Amino acid sequence: MAGKPKRMSQIKQLIRLYQSGSEIKTIARILGMSKNTVKSYLKKMADGGFNTEELLKQEDPLLEKSFYAGNPAYKADKFEYLKSRLDYYEKELKRTGVTKLLLWQEYIESDPTGYSYPQFNYHLRQQLVSRKGSMVLEHTAGDKLYIDFSGKKLHYIDRSTGELVACEVFVACLPFSDYAFAIAVPSQQTPDFFYALSSCLESLGGVPKAIVPDNLKAAVIKADKYEPVLNQSMEDFANHYGTAVVPARAGRPKDKSLVENQVKMIYTRVFAPLRNRQFFDIHTLNEAIKVCMLKHNQTRMQQKPYCREERFLSSEKSTLGELPKERFELKSYAELKVGDNGHIYLQRNKHYYSVPFAYIGTKVKIIYTRNMLWIYCRGKQIASHIRSYRENAYTTLATHLKSEHQAYKNRSHETYLTRAKAHSAEFARLLEILFERAHYPEQLFRTCDGLFRLKRDFPAEQFDKACSYVLKNKLYTYYYFRNVLENGTANNQEETSVKSSLPEDANIRGRGYYEGSQPTLFDQSNDGSAIQ
Repeated sequence: MAGKPKRMSQIKQLIRLYQSGSEIKTIARILGMSKNTVKSYLKKMADGGFNTEELLKQEDPLLEKSFYAGNPAYKADKFEYLKSRLDYYEKELKRTGVTKLLLWQEYIESDPTGYSYPQFNYHLRQQLVSRKGSMVLEHTAGDKLYIDFSGKKLHYIDRSTGELVACEVFVACLPFSDYAFAIAVPSQQTPDFFYALSSCLESLGGVPKAIVPDNLKAAVIKADKYEPVLNQSMEDFANHYGTAVVPARAGRPKDKSLVENQVKMIYTRVFAPLRNRQFFDIHTLNEAIKVCMLKHNQTRMQQKPYCREERFLSSEKSTLGELPKERFELKSYAELKVGDNGHIYLQRNKHYYSVPFAYIGTKVKIIYTRNMLWIYCRGKQIASHIRSYRENAYTTLATHLKSEHQAYKNRSHETYLTRAKAHSAEFARLLEILFERAHYPEQLFRTCDGLFRLKRDFPAEQFDKACSYVLKNKLYTYYYFRNVLENGTANNQEETSVKSSLPEDANIRGRGYYEGSQPTLFDQSNDGSAIQ
């Protein structure tokens, strides 16, 4: 009996031969046993008082227990004493500074004949293992996607500096088919995380019912066993793709054990094959990762007649939800006050965006992505802008300004001339001459504003006469025009010739005097003598 235990099927044959009257020597020869082995089993049956018919009816495990009762050490009093204190030792181990050695020392003081330290550790370990039993999870096709980042990093070489740039490796897998995905990103920050997750869903060609992330900050604000608080960006991502987010419990890696196992496999099937290759940008690195992952998914799985890719394509891909037409854009949120100039100031890129003037002084909510910005107030969208990255600059829509501000901003030669022509041709001619002068436009615009102000303050007929008067005298200043209007100069002064008439005088020689005679060097006196 000290040797290797015999099969219970042989023991049943032994019992049947013994019942039929066969001798010990005959039984030993037929079953290929020694005579002493046959004698030991027959002795055990006699000492135990077993009923042979009952033994033959028992299944092999129960029959084995009848002949092998187990280790008698577990029936000893010292084991019963240790067993009664195992729950206490398990609780004590959780306290600060308590070790197994300390607990054994206390145990051996209370029971000097107790177990040695290795035996004590063995029984305590058995107790702890029994408390940590795990269950087998059954996964449904298209139900979940497990995601995580690998602990180790891949690298590429910066061409300009020659330094190694570390990259995080994002890993995901579908637990039903164990189909895996991996991509290198610059960091675990929110934009890189969502880029990797979007790339994963696009590679799968569909969306699972739930995403199971680790408790990284890009996805979870506050970890909790029952109701973790998700990042708003993660909620936006899930809403965009029509899925749910169920974070794994903190400190419970078995909640996503398959992706943890995938990380270990990727170390062997991605990291190791690429260990001696050099890459000079993250794009070529990801191309190499893609090739390795394709080979990994096409490798036949152990103890299964298919590979991951075959399982995914045949049974899972069709169960995934449809991808949205547009890729997810990360949204940011802010609450700002509209300034007196009708603009909000976005601190992130130091830029101003206009808001309808009616909302000046009110608080508004801002949602912005990489390309667009939306402004909301009291549950209503009041403005939208294309995102600008020019610092200390303004993006302004004309419709957001007051009417006078719009007119001021839209000033031009054409707008002033159009308004003048609607009044009279003389006024339009006056402005045309003003604009022909080589003055700074802002200065001319102010002169025009002054003239239009005078047009409102004086009758139209009087204003038109003033225009004609100014055009005639060619004095094109606002002050001169105002004086003409205020003094009534254009109404009171009659039109006069530029040349005034001289009084007639008999001593004045006319034209005819010089046409009939040649000029001399001397004038003649009355008596005909010459005067030098």
